[in-house]
Amino acid sequence: MALYVLYESASGYGLFIAHGIDEIGQNTEAVRSSVSDLNRFGKVVKLAAFSPYESALDALNQCNAISEGQMTDELRNFLELTLPKVKEGKKPKFSLGMAEPKLGSHIHEVTKIPCQSNEFVLELLRGIRLHFDRFIENLKPGDLEKAQLGLGHSYSRAKVKFNVNRVDNMVIQAIFLLDTLDKDVNSFSMRVREWYSWHFPELVKIVNDNYLYAKVAKYVEDKSQLSEDHLAGLTDIVGDEDKAKEIIEAAKASMGQDLSPIDLINVKQFAQRVMDLAEYRKKLYDYLVAKMNDIAPNLAALIGEVVGARLISHAGSLTNLAKCPSSTLQILGAEKALFRALKTRGNTPKYGLIFHSSFIGRASARNKGRMARYLANKCSIASRIDCFLEQSTTAFGEKLREQVEERLDFYDKGVAPRKNIDVMKSVLETVDNKGDEPMADVNGDANEGPISEKKKKEKRKQLEEEDEEMTDLNGVNAEGKSAKKKKKKSKNEKMEDVTPATEGKKKKKKKSKSEDTD
Repeated sequence: MALYVLYESASGYGLFIAHGIDEIGQNTEAVRSSVSDLNRFGKVVKLAAFSPYESALDALNQCNAISEGQMTDELRNFLELTLPKVKEGKKPKFSLGMAEPKLGSHIHEVTKIPCQSNEFVLELLRGIRLHFDRFIENLKPGDLEKAQLGLGHSYSRAKVKFNVNRVDNMVIQAIFLLDTLDKDVNSFSMRVREWYSWHFPELVKIVNDNYLYAKVAKYVEDKSQLSEDHLAGLTDIVGDEDKAKEIIEAAKASMGQDLSPIDLINVKQFAQRVMDLAEYRKKLYDYLVAKMNDIAPNLAALIGEVVGARLISHAGSLTNLAKCPSSTLQILGAEKALFRALKTRGNTPKYGLIFHSSFIGRASARNKGRMARYLANKCSIASRIDCFLEQSTTAFGEKLREQVEERLDFYDKGVAPRKNIDVMKSVLETVDNKGDEPMADVNGDANEGPISEKKKKEKRKQLEEEDEEMTDLNGVNAEGKSAKKKKKKSKNEKMEDVTPATEGKKKKKKKSKSEDTD
């Protein structure tokens, strides 16, 4: 059986025939040893046909199709022209070897050409790739490298193209930075407390908040200079006049040691840095909330921006999260506990990152596992909607949140929740209505949708009645029209008289039929 090998290069499709396989043997090791020697390999594999790409854009389209396992029209024409024809009902006397099994299965489905992809074919392709420039005539040195470089750049650029507003990588980086900032702000705040406590130890018990402590330390500086004149400034910072007075009284009777002016300057500068970090952390949180509302609005509406961002960052991307089943999403973040439980044959964890959601905290101890499973199910739905829905909306997330609330009530009070099908139908109706409204405004009528035939008929009747009223006002044919109206009324009365008679006949027929059956 003849073996043809298809090689997809950066400059075009190459079809090779391996006719002298006996010389190198059918096993992979023999092919591997002969690949480096062109004289030996050239006797076995020879070029049968070559079809160059028309342009760089055509090369990119062909490359995209191959990566997706699809056969293009150009490839089909090339194979049908160069390969022997496959006769119906007869077994073909050749096979086509290629690197991509998915592409091979698609070619076999469409053209009935038998395809194979194994180690032997891959070794042949490796040799063809190594000596490809020698097989093609009139190919200048460096042309193939330029084609490969250009196609590589364009293919990578096409793969990286995306909607700028829906880049989940920004969310991943933001949540990582937010976690780092939380740790840093806490550790720096503790350092400010320890450092300034040598000078003013009583302040730690009065001001508990780290950010406020840094602010007060920067404002007070030297405790010996603190007086009643500073009461207004301290009240603005602390937000409580009694607490400000307490700080002033504590400063007067403080047991702390005095610090030199240089030490106080350093403490003040460090407190300012901690305040700047805390303020930047707030801005970063606002940025994360805005980004999550752009990228995953339904997931954010369901479980919150921070927990949703943690899930996306742990999965790697929104697409990866959407691919996860709800059982995986439920224990996402608890991998160590899961594998430890599997190793020791203990109880597997019930929840991972979704434990930080308020729903799990609100559920009772016996229902936490159930709630985690239900919440993971809804998060999985929300992530898939966000990933694959082109229209950005929070309607699905809000309804899913309502369902979770109903499920909590069901566990606590026994109130039966709504069915998922009914909820989703209502959401789809609201989303469709919202989608129709702007289109209606563009056409000029806000309430008009697609006009049916019935509505057209009703409009015609209205127009006719308006015309009749106009003629009545002008005093033309008023009597004739009244006569027509009387005729119409008489006809309607006759029709009403006829209908009961027909009904009576029908009843008689039914009675006679029942008597016959008796």
